[in-house]
Amino acid sequence: MAGKMIMWAVSFGCAILFFCIGVYARKLEKPMWFWSGSEVDAAKITDVKQYNKENGVMWQLYSLWYFAAGIAEIWNSILALILLVLSCTIGMVLLIRSYTKIYGKYRVQ
Repeated sequence: MAGKMIMWAVSFGCAILFFCIGVYARKLEKPMWFWSGSEVDAAKITDVKQYNKENGVMWQLYSLWYFAAGIAEIWNSILALILLVLSCTIGMVLLIRSYTKIYGKYRVQ
């Protein structure tokens, strides 16, 4: 049972964190950044509000992988672990690709 509690804490903790990042991104007035320590210049983004909205949706969708892992833990620990590993690997790659597409879409040419 302790293992399940740890898995739930990790899965739902990450899910809530990423979901909150998405909410924060949607409400932000200046362009949301992606990489730690980097900033996106508002002059280089054509539509900051829409850019942040898509950025927020991206983070909220990413959080679903972690919610799914937490819920899967109820029935099958192996499936939950697989979902968690996929979230941290393939999910992260998809997150980076999604951000690159969003940034390219709203970047001043």
